[in-house]
Amino acid sequence: MKSKILVFLQFFIIFLMLLSLGEATHALVSGIVIAVIGAVIGINAINRHERGNFNIRPDIKESCSLVTDGIYAYIRHPMYLSVLVMMFGVLCIYWSLYEIALYIALVVVMLIKLFYEESLWRCHSVEYEAYKKKTKRLIPFLF
Repeated sequence: MKSKILVFLQFFIIFLMLLSLGEATHALVSGIVIAVIGAVIGINAINRHERGNFNIRPDIKESCSLVTDGIYAYIRHPMYLSVLVMMFGVLCIYWSLYEIALYIALVVVMLIKLFYEESLWRCHSVEYEAYKKKTKRLIPFLF
């Protein structure tokens, strides 16, 4: 149930951010570039998964395997990074206090989701502990 609530909150906040209350700003081009970079990160991450291994919820599938190559060799949650980068692009385009507040809420939800998923992986996979020592959570070489 916790997984479903977190995914609902994530997509609800994204929906609200995309329902812009303001006009596009002068940062339109840079916002689009940032959003595209986020999409490339996400596509790269999805392509690393075997068919049926990807899950939008942080729940661990029974037959899943830990992905540790490609972008996953540097960070454990590239899909979360992808969402945050894409929505930062949206924030740049529709800069307002409303969008900033929604983006902060999205970051909080994504971090809760991230920590929850990591707790599930610790219980599911012995190799996850070794993988954690070699990678960062969300930002390569930093966090």
